[in-house]
Amino acid sequence: MKKSTLFLKRLLLIVAFMLSNLSFSQEVKPAETDSIKGGKIEEVVITGVVNQRSKIKSSVSVSSISAVQVEQSAPRSTAEIFRTIPGIRSESSGGEGNANITVRGVPISSGGSKYLQIQEDGLPVLLYGDIAFATSDIFTRFDRNVARVEAIRGGSASTLSSNSPGGIINFISKTGKTEGGSMATSFGLDYNDFRTDIEYGSKIGDGLYFHAGGFYRTGEGVRDAGFTANNGGQVKFNLTKEFENGSVTIYTKFLNDRAAAYMPMPVKVTGTNSDPNWDSVSGYDATSGTQQSVYLSHNVGLGPDGQLRRGVVSDGMHPVSKSIGASATFNLEGDWKITNNGRFSSNSGQFITPFPAEVASATSIANSFGAGSTLTYANDGTPFNTANGLVSRIHMFDVQLNNMNNFMNDLRVTKKFDKLGITAGYFKSIQNISMSWLWNSYLQEVSDNNPRLINVTDASGNLLSDNGLYAYGVPFWGNCCTRNYDTQYNVSAPYANLTLDATDKLTLEGGIRFDKGQVNGSFAGSVQTTYDINNDGVISTPESSVSAVDTANATAVDYDYDYVSYTLGGNYLLDANQSVFARYSKGASAKADRILFSGLNYLDGDQINSLDYLAQAEVGYKRKFSKGYVYATFFTSTTTEEGGYEATSNSIIENDYKSLGLELESSYSLNKDFNIRGGLTYTKAEITSGANDGNTPRRQPTVMYNLIPTYKFSQNKNNTLGLSFIGQSKAYAQDNNDLVMNGFLIVNGFVEVGITKGLSLNLAGNNLFNTLAITEVEEGSIVNNATNIVRARPLPGRSLSMALNYKF
Repeated sequence: MKKSTLFLKRLLLIVAFMLSNLSFSQEVKPAETDSIKGGKIEEVVITGVVNQRSKIKSSVSVSSISAVQVEQSAPRSTAEIFRTIPGIRSESSGGEGNANITVRGVPISSGGSKYLQIQEDGLPVLLYGDIAFATSDIFTRFDRNVARVEAIRGGSASTLSSNSPGGIINFISKTGKTEGGSMATSFGLDYNDFRTDIEYGSKIGDGLYFHAGGFYRTGEGVRDAGFTANNGGQVKFNLTKEFENGSVTIYTKFLNDRAAAYMPMPVKVTGTNSDPNWDSVSGYDATSGTQQSVYLSHNVGLGPDGQLRRGVVSDGMHPVSKSIGASATFNLEGDWKITNNGRFSSNSGQFITPFPAEVASATSIANSFGAGSTLTYANDGTPFNTANGLVSRIHMFDVQLNNMNNFMNDLRVTKKFDKLGITAGYFKSIQNISMSWLWNSYLQEVSDNNPRLINVTDASGNLLSDNGLYAYGVPFWGNCCTRNYDTQYNVSAPYANLTLDATDKLTLEGGIRFDKGQVNGSFAGSVQTTYDINNDGVISTPESSVSAVDTANATAVDYDYDYVSYTLGGNYLLDANQSVFARYSKGASAKADRILFSGLNYLDGDQINSLDYLAQAEVGYKRKFSKGYVYATFFTSTTTEEGGYEATSNSIIENDYKSLGLELESSYSLNKDFNIRGGLTYTKAEITSGANDGNTPRRQPTVMYNLIPTYKFSQNKNNTLGLSFIGQSKAYAQDNNDLVMNGFLIVNGFVEVGITKGLSLNLAGNNLFNTLAITEVEEGSIVNNATNIVRARPLPGRSLSMALNYKF
């Protein structure tokens, strides 16, 4: 059945169901998440601070989003949640993970979240946020176990977590102190996806509480992968015991999930660099297509042990995480307080997805193998012939995450002396990075419907490829990318913080942190060999030069690094409803695998460009009203980078940057039924070194904004209608500031209708107007007034889903 017909039938049934049950809506019992109104100025801040304070009394810029508000923004991935946080730039076009995330004009120079830590319950998911093919968001899933998401920009983040000078995003779990739970089943209306969530928490004894829950989902996802791309789930559990003077919580998580990773894809650009027109290529819809295909289901080559290794493309991003941790806090005699939060995570998995190293005409691709070469379809041997005439040179990013285990522990002792609070802490972490790269090269037609593989034959009739694979390796990039890493990062970080209540209205705060990292292990690059991969007794052309890990020439790694972070801030309470604050902070982000490329002396830390520095200054104003609040923060930042490797461009990125701007965040209830919340970030960013000195950093818009109105309707007010408008102004594709990526506005919406007590039906739409929104482009310029094909990563197009929710 065609998707459009199936969608129409489902939609008509849903509308009829909603209308028939509208008058029977009854009060829905609030769950724990509903009692937390994300963003309230009275809400206590617990992320990136040593003493919990209300937002109006905190000298930090912080936002919080309740679980209910997350659902209202209709996100399709974890990274899309962050797009509603002022100051955060989250390029959520990569799928369920592998997003580029940054803050306040700080550059995205190597992918992931280099300057921003993603945490779960106060501890980093991974010690480094920009590990190639193992970014923190790959190992993070939002589900109904989460009570709220809290984000701090700048402020004290640099002194209270490692590698977080830009800020912290913290997923805070429910604890069961509010009894209740929920279960929900959701599925795509115009796409193939099915998901079930269930969670429950309760008191089970005197001062004893538990919460447990999780999800499982399966389906193709919002893009047409041609196979089950989403397949897996997560389970979380915690147990809390309260004592007279404190509490202990034990928590655990098991994550085993698969989701497609979306890479840049062919997009047509006409017009000029400064005024381009972006559109889909004929035969390839950029809002729904993928380069995944049933014709390219596996990838085979030589693993790090010299034996054959097989990667399954449908695994996509496949994180496996088994975590167990415990947190404790106790108030002791004499105004002493001790807290400890520790967790061990066993992390492993896979990252495999096709990346277009080149998209060109069939003639150009064929001639790259020699004059007179011809192309045929690998599945039936017929000559290549498509309407668009385009061929992709695919590099299969096939990375096995062997061991990404980590241990995190944060110990703090606080002493209160009248108006002075002193905190001394010690953070300890061990992060393993053991992964193996096995990349091969293929030719593939440009199509959004299971693109076929293409064989190439030279002018003498010799077959140069095998079922579309023309190289066991990536000769187009100099066979750079069969690699193996076995490294460990051991970090110790003592820190101290002083808080002085100078007057009833003025609070001063300062902090300092010393991070010392010890790195050891080894990494190895690529060497070419001859190997009968398919074991047929014949060495084919691709088998005559097979990339293998050069284990005989591994590079030893044994170096140290250290850096000091500090912060100074103050908050002045103008009255009970408004305050101003100021803050200066400086910190660093250490590199991990991103520098294990360039042939440096990895036995001498003084010769390793392992640190990038970030300094921020901010001045803010907070005001609450009887029906809402408004925050305004002016910020400046300076980033000094020593350069790191970017796999998609096969290059070292090195620049210095500065930025200034303004964050605005507000929520206002016009009446008890109608609320509007939103945010706006203005950023003026500039490169301050190198060949692009004076230019705007790539992909940095001047304005980012979101507006989310919600309206409760019907007599008992349990039916809700909402929209979210998320957009940005234009940005440059690359640092050379030639090609412009147009600004865009994404409109999402939802309607929730109560059916009976506790039971509701939710219909949600993402990108309702099917906007072609480009977030990333590999090319930096086009030929003006011609038809150009570039490789770009757009946000997914329109998707509609339905969920049946029951709260109990």
